Amino acid sequence: MVTNLVVNAVEALPPKGGCISLDFANHDGLVDLAISDNGSGIDPAVQTKIFDPLFTTKRFGESTGLGLTIVRDIVTGTFNGSIEFTSQPGNGTRFTVRLPTADNGTCLPT
Repeated sequence: MVTNLVVNAVEALPPKGGCISLDFANHDGLVDLAISDNGSGIDPAVQTKIFDPLFTTKRFGESTGLGLTIVRDIVTGTFNGSIEFTSQPGNGTRFTVRLPTADNGTCLPT
């Protein structure tokens, strides 16, 4: 899940590089993980589609279009959390994953 978000951030950076940050916060029985980049951002015309299965902005054959769908399904289904994003074209994107903490009763079964 985190790997996919970081890889997407790396791929959004300009050719000469840029910045990616990972921030953590713990509050009210929740852990927030925010992954931000200062890359190309997400076009407003497709922002409502980015979690849809098989949606991709890449050329045919470069991506399955399943990455963010799988991330969302893991976050919301497996971990009972949430995921949201903010993005400005040309100024980057920030994904925030919010997960209940283990002491809040969300441990995975073994």
